[in-house]
Amino acid sequence: PTNLFLVNFSLSALLVSVFGVSLTFMSCLRSRWVWDAAGCVWDGFSSSLFGIVSIMTLTVLAYERYIRVVHAKVIDFSWSWRAITYIWLYSLAWTGAPLLGWNRYTLEIHGLGCSVDWKSKDPNDTSFVLLFFLGCLVAPVGIMAYCYGHILYAVRMLRSVEDFQTVQVIKLLKYEKKVAKMCFLMISTFLICWMPYAVVSLLITYGYSNLVTPTVAIIPSFFAKSSTAYNPVIYIFMSRKFRQCLLQLLCFRLMRFQRTMKETPATGNDKPIRPIVMSQKAGDRPKKKVTFSSSSIIFIITSDDTQQMDDTSKHNETKVNVIQVKPL
Repeated sequence: PTNLFLVNFSLSALLVSVFGVSLTFMSCLRSRWVWDAAGCVWDGFSSSLFGIVSIMTLTVLAYERYIRVVHAKVIDFSWSWRAITYIWLYSLAWTGAPLLGWNRYTLEIHGLGCSVDWKSKDPNDTSFVLLFFLGCLVAPVGIMAYCYGHILYAVRMLRSVEDFQTVQVIKLLKYEKKVAKMCFLMISTFLICWMPYAVVSLLITYGYSNLVTPTVAIIPSFFAKSSTAYNPVIYIFMSRKFRQCLLQLLCFRLMRFQRTMKETPATGNDKPIRPIVMSQKAGDRPKKKVTFSSSSIIFIITSDDTQQMDDTSKHNETKVNVIQVKPL
């Protein structure tokens, strides 16, 4: 079940990178928003959707760790799949509301990306912003804080009774603590990246937009969207299975590339075999014909009395020296 939540979290991070960052990145290259109104709506919708999926997945992951470590219970796969389904439906409900008229997606202050309308003073829009923060930020952070508070307390209690446990139980507890640390680091990194953006958005909502210049607004926005780049680093340093799978994938790709290079014929570099006839004077030894092939690096030196050599003479010559040099 833990791996299912990690896959769902990684999927949402990948989709944010593909759909939520690409439009903003192209606009940054032009120093202005280069897409139409539909592109703005899509940018705001996709960024909000996948961002909510990420934070709700981390919330459920914290709850799963809490059940596993504190209550020593195991959540089955059916429960995990239902939880992932509810996460996506919950996220679609919040991000679909602006499409139905409860708030809207519009350009942000920096003009390089879109989000919900934070600066609107309409009571309808303000109520959405308030509930949006409560349902998609305050409540998830509160649940995660509660779960990991109890996890830390349980870990401390387990240390005090570790001497009375068997070797198998101690190994299992160490594994659970390691997984809990990795999940806690993921959650902390995600919140650190998104909190500045949340603070700036709240300042705009409550009438302090004069304090938020375009330069001030764009830094938290980019910092929030960069949160997807830190997760692979956390996986590499904290998960041994992830490191092993990554090494296996790299080795497989390398072996496949080497096999392809060996099977590919070097037709473009082939050169015709040219005979080189060495001059001689009267009374010297019979002149030698040297055949050189640069592609196969083969030297054939034959002794002959004539300058031309046909196929029959090749087989009938008594003195034929063949030197083959293999490349390093």
